[in-house]
Amino acid sequence: MSTRPGSPPPGAESRPSARAVGLPPPAERGATVIPDRVVARIAAQAARTAQSRRAPVPSDRGGPVTPGASATSRAGSVRLHLNVELPYPTDIPCVCERIQQDVAERVAQLTGLQVGEVALTVRRLVTASGAHQGRVR
Repeated sequence: MSTRPGSPPPGAESRPSARAVGLPPPAERGATVIPDRVVARIAAQAARTAQSRRAPVPSDRGGPVTPGASATSRAGSVRLHLNVELPYPTDIPCVCERIQQDVAERVAQLTGLQVGEVALTVRRLVTASGAHQGRVR
């Protein structure tokens, strides 16, 4: 069975429209609200992915390497705050800027929210386990 371009799919004629059912127009039906804690989890996962691509931290060091995140949303916009650990040595400003951009793009893509700001705090710099731990003379 073939249909002409622009014609409704088979069986669509039997479905009543939203107006016929008595629903209000889409703009008046309400909005989807995403809790801040959910946006923060999405941001933390996005930061983890971005960090693994941009500046992976050696996993053989003790302590948490999972980025932390918090989110504050207001009127369709969100502000994010991330806490990350970075490897030493690294170009800190460049890596931080790239992580911020990656996280902002991913959060906007997944939530539909406009990301107004991504503040990033570097918790600590992590050296590889084979690095010399004492003073150099």
